[in-house]
Amino acid sequence: MPVPKRRHSSTRRDKRRANDALKEKSTSNCPQCGEPRIPHRVCRHCGFYDGRQVIAPEEG
Repeated sequence: MPVPKRRHSSTRRDKRRANDALKEKSTSNCPQCGEPRIPHRVCRHCGFYDGRQVIAPEEG
């Protein structure tokens, strides 16, 4: 089984791990109710998507 001849530096290791951090989800405001929502998803508060009522709104 192959084994590295030289040790990888910490800089090289850290460059590889630079993309491992979690990114915050992007949000946009619903045009109907103004609540924040994930783009291209039905609004959980009012139930609208693309200008139409798609689901009954969540109570709460």
